[in-house]
Formats: sequence, structure tokens, C-alpha cells
Amino acid sequence: MTEPGKRIRIAVAGLGIIARTVHLPLLQRRGDLFETVALADLSPTRVAELGERYGVEPARRYTDAARMVTDGGCDAVLLATSGSHGELAALALRAGLPVLCEKPLAYTLAETDRLTDLAGGGTALMVGYMKQYDPAVAEAARLLAELGGAERVHAVEVTVLHAGGDRQLRFANLPPAPSDVPAEEAARFTAADRALLDAAVGADPGARTLYQILINSISHDLSLLRLFTGAPATVEQVATWPLAPAGPAEPSVEISGRLPGGARYGIRWLNLPDYPAYRETVTLHHASGSLELVFPSPYLLNAPTTLTVVDEHGGGERRATFRSVTEAFEQELVAFHAMVTGGAAPLTGIAEGAADVRTSQQVVRRYGELTGAAIGGEAAS
Repeated sequence: MTEPGKRIRIAVAGLGIIARTVHLPLLQRRGDLFETVALADLSPTRVAELGERYGVEPARRYTDAARMVTDGGCDAVLLATSGSHGELAALALRAGLPVLCEKPLAYTLAETDRLTDLAGGGTALMVGYMKQYDPAVAEAARLLAELGGAERVHAVEVTVLHAGGDRQLRFANLPPAPSDVPAEEAARFTAADRALLDAAVGADPGARTLYQILINSISHDLSLLRLFTGAPATVEQVATWPLAPAGPAEPSVEISGRLPGGARYGIRWLNLPDYPAYRETVTLHHASGSLELVFPSPYLLNAPTTLTVVDEHGGGERRATFRSVTEAFEQELVAFHAMVTGGAAPLTGIAEGAADVRTSQQVVRRYGELTGAAIGGEAAS
């Protein structure tokens, strides 16, 4: 364990949108806690460009993330590669390196079981659910505790208006996608992900698409349900539908069921590529009011989430708002530093990340029961 107060030498694998717009700028901003000492990406030009920008030595710029991990010379690893992170996370844990892992943690429960064995019950891995560290979420959790906790919740409603990436990233002025990724390497990773999807949910195209939406996006909402009320106890209704007959490949998704204390939840994830702005609303209703969280696009650093508290006051309705420009991703990095240097437990570790994988597979299994789709792999059982 790195000693408290020490700067962590961190290696970053995967230099796509989230690394460019969020992780690397924040690691630089928090130079009191972190030093970025190694970078890895399949694109040589991307590694070279960002290596120059963030002062990473040429010898520590890799096109092979696995080699970066095994070469060492760092105190921790941040995984922001696409697809499942199970293999790279396992490699890092074997090397004794703590991991901050972007979602999805893994595609299969077999991968999470392996990570559990490697971690040996310690606090060695944090899953990157930054919304759990949002100041407005922390305030909502505090207020819910004052009300009496999860048992006071009557219903949770979630609506995600998922605008297209071009709408969310207009401000970022990102360069075009690199064209120098070796075709054989891209094909190897694609084949590995396909095999893991087969192992998770089987070969049905609709089930695979639904599962990827769940583990890549709706997992954030599952993490908030776990934080506030506990993971869903049942999955009863699942529906998917396209925007139009010739609409986008990803459909919209609706899920509902029962929470552990008997309350109900409903999640509506609407794929709206031309919607003007991303917006996510999570509302907890209780007997005497509501706690409503409205999240902006996650790529907008320091854009505040708004918490609206609705209750009775003086015979009428009172609505009070809480907002903070403290960045959730930055708070997540501070918590990761505390995990690495002091053993502080993350809000989502391997066990909690596995719970979200399990819930996602339950959703897919129910989808198969309702639609007749052939579900295979772990989800079938």
C-alpha cells in the first residue's frame, strides 16, 4: 500500500473520449495526488500526441496495455479501454496494482469471480461510477438517511434522454478517430468481446444489444439504486423499441420491478440521437415528498447536478434546490487515492460491480421470457 499523502504514479490504459475529456485533464489538475507516468492505446499517433501533452516519457508510451501493466513502474492503473476490463484488471491485480476501472467491470460473472479471488478480500479495485461521488448524490443520500433510509422510499423513477455523442461533445473539439490502429489487433479484441458476450447472454442480437446498453450506460442507474435502496429484487417488465423503423441500431429500453424493501422502480433509457442535450433524471418518492436529481452530460466537467427537495412546509409545497460545481469525477479520483493510500473502501468494488452484471443478466433473461428470444450463457441460468 502506498503511504498516505504520497502522489500516486498512475498508468492509463485506453485514450479514447473519456480519457481525453475527463481523466487525463483531471489527473493533471490533481497533480497534488497523481502523476501520470505511462499511457497505452492501440493507436500509435494517439499515444504519441497525448504522451507529449501530458509529459509522459517516450519509453512509457505503449500500444500494448498488457505490456504497460506488466512493465510496472507505477503505483496504480486506470482502465479506460473499450469492452470488458476483466482481463486487464486481473493482470493488474496479479501485479499487485490497485485498479480504477471504468464500467463495465466485466462482461461475465466468471470474470468477476476471478477478480474476487485475485483481490483476496482487500480493497484493490474501484469501479468508475462517478455519479455515486457527485455532491448532489451525496446530499440526497444524507437527506434520505435523515428521513429513515431506504425503507422510506415508495418508488424510484429514472429517465435518461440519451442524446448522441456529437451533441454531447460539441464543446470538446476532438480530433477524428485515429486511422492507424492495426486491423489485426482491432479484430482480436472484437473477437474476444464477442466470445465474452456469448458466454454472458448467448448469440441473440437483440439480447446482446440490450446487454451492452445495460452494462455500458444503464449500469450508472443501477449503481444509484444500489446506493439509495439496494439492488433490484426483481425484474418484471422489460421492453425495447426503436426510434423509427429505420432508426438507430440501439433501441430505447424500459425496465421495472421491485426493490428490496417492497418499493417499485422504473428505468426508461431513451436513445434520442438528435435530442439537443443529454439529461438524466433520478427521482426518489417517499410518503411526504421527493428527492429529484437531474444530471447533465458527464463530459461537462464541473457542470452541477441539481438536487430538488420537495416537502410540505406551512401547509403548502416547498421546493428547495442544491447545486455544487465540485466535479464528481474529481471526487472519484480523490476517493481512489484514499483507497490506494489508506485502504478506504470504494462505493463500488468488485462485489458491487458483479451485482450490476448479475442484475443486467437478469434483465436479459426476463427479456427472453417476454419476447421468446433465445438467451444463452450465464443469463440463461
